[in-house]
Amino acid sequence: MKIRAAILEEMGRSPPYARSKPLVIDEVDLAGPGPGEVLVRMAAAGLCHSDLSVIDGNRPRPTPMALGHEAAGVVEELGPEVTDLSVGDHVVLVFVPSCGHCEPCAIGRPALCEPAAAANGAGTLLSGARRISRNGAPVHHHLGVSAFAQYATVSRRSLVKIDRDIDLDYAALFGCAVLTGVGAVVNTAKVSAGSTVAVVGLGGVGLASVLGAVLAGAERVIAVDLSPEKLALAKSLGATDCVQAGQGDAIKEVRELTRGGVDYALEMAGSVQALDLAYRVTRRGGTTVTAGLPPPSATLALSPVNLVAEERTLKGSYIGTCVPSRDLPRYLELFKRGRLAVDRLLTGRLKLEDINEGFDRLSEGKAVRQIIAFH
Repeated sequence: MKIRAAILEEMGRSPPYARSKPLVIDEVDLAGPGPGEVLVRMAAAGLCHSDLSVIDGNRPRPTPMALGHEAAGVVEELGPEVTDLSVGDHVVLVFVPSCGHCEPCAIGRPALCEPAAAANGAGTLLSGARRISRNGAPVHHHLGVSAFAQYATVSRRSLVKIDRDIDLDYAALFGCAVLTGVGAVVNTAKVSAGSTVAVVGLGGVGLASVLGAVLAGAERVIAVDLSPEKLALAKSLGATDCVQAGQGDAIKEVRELTRGGVDYALEMAGSVQALDLAYRVTRRGGTTVTAGLPPPSATLALSPVNLVAEERTLKGSYIGTCVPSRDLPRYLELFKRGRLAVDRLLTGRLKLEDINEGFDRLSEGKAVRQIIAFH
């Protein structure tokens, strides 16, 4: 079938993207679902910093690529061997499919699925196939999803079925921002009730972490960012304190607020400076978690003596250490009950044609989560 999709022709074009247009809206051919695959009609797809890091070249991927990895939609067609979904089902797309058979999957860590990592790096579906082409030449998939398009053919293992009464505009945000942000708090850090938490970097994932820390019962939730507007939003979402980075000594301020540092610090900005700040505001015996993705060449200077003598823990978190089939329904139920205000993270709806302008707003820090609305 013929569909319209946002295609990244090459990485590294300079902003403003409204002028350089790294994403071209083009007509492509989408093949129907093969064995174990599903055709999904897109309802909403979120603009995320992970997309931006591919556009600017910090996360190298093969091109041309149909971009987009955070989305929700409706099942349109089932491929052979798919027996547990029906046409018309509502689904959230997950950017790490789980094969269910490799060692990480077998021990309950599907975020580290080895075949999925290989397929995502190669720009294919989990099966190794590419279902998108243009003028007879293949177009790569983005993290098995390629959500900035009217339709997507994806692995069944990239989908989680959800209740039909959930607004798909908000459901889309659960596929990345919420799984990553809330999951980093609940699954990776295992934040305990009554503890102190700092969240460094208040994009969609960082603000979801604020929601997660409040949900986990943290006594003090300290939001750290350069933007006064995002700090104000974090405060309205339940942060007890706000510290503006770049104004005075942010590290000293957090440590004074918490009598020596927080129990848990979460870095969500994707920069070495932010991770260094998060580590320095963590108290002795505390845990620092990073879900940010700086350029692959970035390195962090760390004192092993400090790590050992203070019994520190430094952990990475990918897709919130989640088991999506378990965690996504739980988080959605909390949203329905009013305990996860994910709707507050949505700051704009765009048409597909306006996607480059949307990434300008994201890169300038003027938006939290925008979605391409296909309905």
